[in-house]
Amino acid sequence: MAESSIEWTELTWNPTTGCDKISQGCKNCYAERMAKRLHAMGVSKYENIFKITEHTDSLKEPYKWKKRRVVFVNSMSDLFHESVSDEFILKVFDVMKDTEHIYQILTKRVERLLDFDKRVLKGKWPHNVWMGVSVEDLRVVDRIDYLRKARVKFLSCEPLIGPLPKMNLKKIDWVIVGGESGPKSRIMEADWATDIMEQCEKADVRFFFKQWGGTNKKKTGREINGKTYDDMPDFKGVLADAGY
Repeated sequence: MAESSIEWTELTWNPTTGCDKISQGCKNCYAERMAKRLHAMGVSKYENIFKITEHTDSLKEPYKWKKRRVVFVNSMSDLFHESVSDEFILKVFDVMKDTEHIYQILTKRVERLLDFDKRVLKGKWPHNVWMGVSVEDLRVVDRIDYLRKARVKFLSCEPLIGPLPKMNLKKIDWVIVGGESGPKSRIMEADWATDIMEQCEKADVRFFFKQWGGTNKKKTGREINGKTYDDMPDFKGVLADAGY
């Protein structure tokens, strides 16, 4: 567990680490760069660098948090990677179901997500689990259609590397937009972001603008026309629905 600098969450929890590139949004992967850095620093969790690794000991961590937190699951991996076993994914879900935190999961592997939903979860999603998919450009916009049974469903349009006009936002609760940051970052055009914002307004979907990005994301900031957009789903309402 680590306190997170990611604007839309509080903590990161990584029961698995490692991943592989599967689309253009992965090209300049932040998690891969960080894993190499942590490996060089001698952090034992990253002894395999960016190879998929299941961390059984990490399953104990959420039970130790003394107050309810908003938790991004696998900031350094993809829970639905083909090399993560069904058994381990189910253990992660058991931990989330057994604790009172809000968990945010994000995947690019939508076929595995849908298969796991149908075959293992059978549509019975814990109320405190938010499920999201990454949609970085039109080449992967069909990922939206794979979101099904989670209580809260969201899109991460980050890094936004192309326009996403006329998305199907039916039953989507939340959209995060952000430009790519770091070395070799690709430019996000302003009208790509504002178009998504307008789509969210029309569809009554909560909109969160994370950053413009670039090599110095602090300098470019996270305002659109002088305003920050930090809208998120209602944490208390979700927990209340779950009986917490």
